[in-house]
Amino acid sequence: MLWTRWLVLLLCWGATGSEQQADERGAVPAEVRSDSRRERSPPPVEPLDFGFVPAAVYNTHAYYEPGSIGILFHMVHAFLYMVQPNLFPKDLIVKVIQQNMGGIKIEEWRKPENVVLLLQWIQYESGFLVCATFGVVFVVLIPIIAMCFCMCRCCDNCGGEMHQRQRKNADCHRGFYTASLIATTIFIIVGVLIALAANHNISSQVKSTRRLINTNMRDLKTFANNTPAQVDYLTAQYTTAKNKVLSDLDNIGPLLGGRIHIQLEKSVIPSLDTALRMAGAMRETKEALENVSSSLEVLQDGVGKLQASLSGERASLSNTLSDPACTNGAVSHTCNTIRSTLSQLGINADFSKVPDVNHALANVNTVLKTDLSNIVQKGYASFNDTPRLVKEQTKNIVAALPRVKGMLDKIGAEITGFSKMFPVEASLANFTIFLNERHKAIESYYPQIDQMDFYRWIACVAVLCMVVLVLAFNILGLLCGNCGYDKQATPTTRGCLSNTGGNLLMAGVGFSFIFAWVLMAIVTTLFVVGGNVEKLICEPLANRQLFKIIDTPFLVHPEKRNFLPGMLFQNPNIDLTLGGMYRECYDNNGLYHALQLETMFNINSFLNRTVYNRDLAKVFDSVQVDLQGITLLEQAGRDNLINFANSGIGQIDYQAYLTEVNKGVTLIDLLSFCSDLEAQADQLPRGALENALRGHASSIRSIHREQVVPLEQAMKYVRARSTLHQSIKQLQKTSNDLPVKVTNVLSAIDAAEYLITHNASHVVKQETKVYVQGLVGYFKQYTEWVRNSLSAEVAQCKPISNIVDSMEIVGCSFIIDSVNTFWFGLGGCCILLIPSIIFSVKLAKYYRRMDTEDVFEDSSYPWLVAL
Repeated sequence: MLWTRWLVLLLCWGATGSEQQADERGAVPAEVRSDSRRERSPPPVEPLDFGFVPAAVYNTHAYYEPGSIGILFHMVHAFLYMVQPNLFPKDLIVKVIQQNMGGIKIEEWRKPENVVLLLQWIQYESGFLVCATFGVVFVVLIPIIAMCFCMCRCCDNCGGEMHQRQRKNADCHRGFYTASLIATTIFIIVGVLIALAANHNISSQVKSTRRLINTNMRDLKTFANNTPAQVDYLTAQYTTAKNKVLSDLDNIGPLLGGRIHIQLEKSVIPSLDTALRMAGAMRETKEALENVSSSLEVLQDGVGKLQASLSGERASLSNTLSDPACTNGAVSHTCNTIRSTLSQLGINADFSKVPDVNHALANVNTVLKTDLSNIVQKGYASFNDTPRLVKEQTKNIVAALPRVKGMLDKIGAEITGFSKMFPVEASLANFTIFLNERHKAIESYYPQIDQMDFYRWIACVAVLCMVVLVLAFNILGLLCGNCGYDKQATPTTRGCLSNTGGNLLMAGVGFSFIFAWVLMAIVTTLFVVGGNVEKLICEPLANRQLFKIIDTPFLVHPEKRNFLPGMLFQNPNIDLTLGGMYRECYDNNGLYHALQLETMFNINSFLNRTVYNRDLAKVFDSVQVDLQGITLLEQAGRDNLINFANSGIGQIDYQAYLTEVNKGVTLIDLLSFCSDLEAQADQLPRGALENALRGHASSIRSIHREQVVPLEQAMKYVRARSTLHQSIKQLQKTSNDLPVKVTNVLSAIDAAEYLITHNASHVVKQETKVYVQGLVGYFKQYTEWVRNSLSAEVAQCKPISNIVDSMEIVGCSFIIDSVNTFWFGLGGCCILLIPSIIFSVKLAKYYRRMDTEDVFEDSSYPWLVAL
């Protein structure tokens, strides 16, 4: 029909194949494409949010749970598995179909290959053939046996003679036959109930069939009604990509300039950071030099006063030792000893000998008159101004926005026009009308279906009534026979009730012979048909083996590979199978993906002519950016760094400072010197010399207490020493290879400026290309989203798989399983009629009134009386 072709064409427009856009992108230079292979992969494009395609909600739940009757279904399946345990003969069926596509001819079966196929088929059907043969033999033999049985009884044989011989174990035989007949009757009742349940299940599932039909029709209508809205949503979302492209073009300065800035800052920012750290080092050097100068003044003042005090005390002590009393022989040795220690009475750390740092400090102050930090910050500002430069130099792009917007609007109009080329809504409206008509036509058959089902139900009940009639005779016969049986009565004097029970049992035997072969004929027919349908259609359909047969390559024609695409698209070479389509629809994917329409309808070339057009490429190629106006470090900053390197801090003798700082205040411990001096005075005779020496010891102690101790412990001097030590260490670290460090900083600045001046064009081209790829990437996202949506969200074909599953449920679960369960129960009844006949005949002999009986006389048979 025409509407089906339009429905297929409706979905073709969204195909996005994998072919390269070689023709439409021919304007791109070959060398640019080759360079792109060596360049880094571009950063991921910002993802766009296209929202969610309006989803269709399908109401059909193609799932059937049989409930308690499922136990009977499983029993039947187990029986069929015992009858037919062979695997599904896929290869055999394929060979049979392929060799008989031109029609079945008798003479063709005489060929060896066909004879082999026939033998293989017979081997596969051997279980069914054996059971069917048994059924046919049963149907044929039962009437014959019944006729022979009747003739035999008419001749007073086969239990027809109305005479019963007396036996000692007659009650035991009667009890055995009664129990056996009761058990057989119970099993027959079970079989009747099984068949009756299956018969009722068919009728009850007819209503469920209507529900499945209604929900499937409703889902097909939902499919037809939702598809146009889904297609319109796909075309409308082109606006999302278009607006994003226009937004990025309008903000080309921050975006493209930001990309260029990010790429260049890997080399530029570290060099500026190094220069900024050098500016900080200048300030720290000045502070360190000032700390050295101030600390040195404090320490020189304190040490100078101590040195003056110790020098005066040493001179006074020397004068005392020059006293004539020291010439005395006993005293002279002590005086000489004291005189030899006078050289130790002096200062150890002499800060007046260390070099002055004022010259270096003056040079550093001169260097700091130029604010290097400010100059470096200007370099930062100049480099960070890259987005503004790009914006200024890409005004032509911003000015072309109206023209670009017109191009994009034209593209959107072409996409919308392409989707409107097919009369989607009209086709789907016709499809909806067709569904409504088919639904009404199906509903018009409901009364006939109900009537046919009623007739079927009546027929099945009538068949079961045959068995029920036999059961009724058996049960009534057992009741009457057992209730009327009298052990004291002889066979000829049995009561009417007992005789009626025997007659009813024989009536049951008669009706069993009349109905058994008819019932077995029905069972055999239903068994052969229903069993083969279950094994050859239902089971393969459940495990999808049936699809593999239909999807076998070259099944219907030696030159046509696949059946389904040949029927739908007249192209059998497309790799489309019925099983694959069913799986895709079962997963609720789109019909476009399920039918593999991308092999038939591909709009790649259409998208290349529209989205990826050359007019847009020309606009993008006109991007030109020049960054030579960026200055990272002015000449004053360079001179400032060089002057700092030549400030003289590298010529300071830092080791001399550290040596003096690490020395003690005095050459010797003054307290020890005083103690030794007093000890020497104790060796002298009492007098003026002794007193003078003790006075000198007291003066030295005063010097230690008033000058040495403060120099060692007073915060002023301690802080001065600590500051001097730290500052010297810092200066020593800063001045270490200072010219080399400055040279490295300047080299890094030069390299960064060289990169901006000479190699920035490559970076600009690279980032411009990435920027353009980002713009194109938005359209690629749109086309990819369209492809994915068509594959998974648009025209979801779950209703198709639901129809297949519903057909399986109705045909197999509702009908075939119930039919098979019916013949399973009825067949059991037929087989059990045989022992029922035997036991009824045997038992009737004990209930019926006989014409004659055995009479024994005591004289004639004494041995029998004794028994």
